[in-house]
Amino acid sequence: MSGSTFGRVFRLTTFGESHGPGLGGVVDGCPSGVELGEEDIQRELDMRRPGQGGIATTARSEADRVRILSGVFEGRTTGTPIGFYVENTDQRSRDYGDIMDVWRPGHADYTFDRKFGIRDYRGGGRSSGRETVSRVAGGAIARQFLASQGITVRAYTVELGGIPADVTDPEGASGRPFFSPDPDVVAGWESLVRDVKADGDTLGGIVQVEALGVPAGLGEPVFDKLDAQLAYALMSVGAVKGVEIGSGFGAARMRGSEQNDPMRGNTFASNRSGGILGGISNGMPVIARAAIKPIPSIAKAQTTTTRHGEERTLRIGGRHDICAIPRVVPVLASMVCLVLADMVLLQSRQSLSPLSGLMELDEFDL
Repeated sequence: MSGSTFGRVFRLTTFGESHGPGLGGVVDGCPSGVELGEEDIQRELDMRRPGQGGIATTARSEADRVRILSGVFEGRTTGTPIGFYVENTDQRSRDYGDIMDVWRPGHADYTFDRKFGIRDYRGGGRSSGRETVSRVAGGAIARQFLASQGITVRAYTVELGGIPADVTDPEGASGRPFFSPDPDVVAGWESLVRDVKADGDTLGGIVQVEALGVPAGLGEPVFDKLDAQLAYALMSVGAVKGVEIGSGFGAARMRGSEQNDPMRGNTFASNRSGGILGGISNGMPVIARAAIKPIPSIAKAQTTTTRHGEERTLRIGGRHDICAIPRVVPVLASMVCLVLADMVLLQSRQSLSPLSGLMELDEFDL
């Protein structure tokens, strides 16, 4: 098991390394008839690609032009595996020559050596954030399928470096620096990033992902709870160190009378559950938050060890992000899209009474 396949029905398998020829993947299980073109995938890739995230992101410039290799004919999916590929064009592997035998603090160098006995030290290889190109491409395909079911997913930053945002305009977040839902906080975030960059350090933050139009009934009641799958998917992103659903850790400080969502008819008066009860969607917006750790590649001196057991002081050079935000935001949205696409198809396979608004079982090739 390589751990490179995600999903049970809507399945994404990815391949590629940071400094290899390119990255790509295969989506299997996508129904036929879904509108899909390279421009649909490119739109999502453009939001995460390096070299366009402003002062917080790396100077590495990649076009990230996607090619669809199979599974699409005349602008629609055919029900067969969808292959895609993105070429790497701006690698500078020489930046990593002096750390080929050094374990960088906060990276996967030590653990990869222990697990495989070999590692691609050029930018982290498979453990690099560049691996998320394939997730975003696969998520874009899932997004197109979800759109056919009336489900939309959006994501934005609610905190950067300890400075929270007021969520006043989530719809406009995709057009602002850092995917900010608050126009007034951007200047403060930019000032903080400049200060931290000048100090040779990095920042973390918190991203919120929302799925709208999710019908009640998605998810399984025991091990494959919808919230469990969301946590699994979001935690699989390298920068994520914590996940909350709904009120999350705040629920531990509430009483039952505060945490429960009162019902009015067939809907709810609040959404502290994050749209999920008993592991199954309840028809309210599905809301998840992910805690993003600071980028571990810092210019400050750090103490570490070589593969040969020698102590060493390390300052990491090269081109690195100051913060995974904003580029991680579309990655997290993509993972939520993949989970929901899988859950919709799983529900359609196992139920004789498809949920309202969801496709009938015999409409697509499963």
